[in-house]
Amino acid sequence: MSVPYETAPYKPPESPESPEEHLARLLGRALNSFELPDETIGRLDWALVYDSSLHSAHHSAGLYRETYRHTWLLADGSAVTLWELVHNTGPGGLLEHEVYVDEEELRTATARLPLPPDAPDFELPVRVEQSRIPEPRHAYVPDDSADHSRRLLRRAENADRPGSDLAALLLHSALAHQITQVFGRPSPAARTGLRFSLYEHAFLLRDGRELSLWEVEHTATPNGRHMCEVYTTEEAAREAMERRAATLG
Repeated sequence: MSVPYETAPYKPPESPESPEEHLARLLGRALNSFELPDETIGRLDWALVYDSSLHSAHHSAGLYRETYRHTWLLADGSAVTLWELVHNTGPGGLLEHEVYVDEEELRTATARLPLPPDAPDFELPVRVEQSRIPEPRHAYVPDDSADHSRRLLRRAENADRPGSDLAALLLHSALAHQITQVFGRPSPAARTGLRFSLYEHAFLLRDGRELSLWEVEHTATPNGRHMCEVYTTEEAAREAMERRAATLG
């Protein structure tokens, strides 16, 4: 005997989704999504990856409820978890979805369901898998980072500056960034008297990757005018500094 679609156990989709798509679908099917705090939803704008898993289940005499744990890893390394309750105890045995911000709220909602206390139950341990992306190397600041990349590339004057493909990637994917002045090797300025500064502009992308641009600021121009150059590697930036110093040193 086949089971009607409306009373079949809910199963998360197997096809991959972006963190934004997964959140939108979760909120779209939850009857109480309007009750979620705006602060929680706002934090999820910085989600990089997500993980969904069955947390517990309760079955008895054709009635059941299942709970799912949806966890998003954010750009700052923290995580946000939403708890989904799925059950068929409502009118007509149709599936109903509810979502909560913490496990205590989930337990309160579960206790209201008309399921006998002796129904079989199982619960899975809570495990947040965050191994899909490495821990960021930088302390990123989510502060209009796409616009920062635009301004950085706009002021670059070198002919071999990063191309439009990389610029488009940053404009559409940069979530956060960090600017660091780079030292380490003797600067050409020490030998020529010219002023050179090297900066790393590190960007955290939406898919968890990190991408750095290397900015050279110097006055090694014919009239001593300040100039900015941008390169995709530290080595290329340092080679440019050496060339400028050799030309005017």
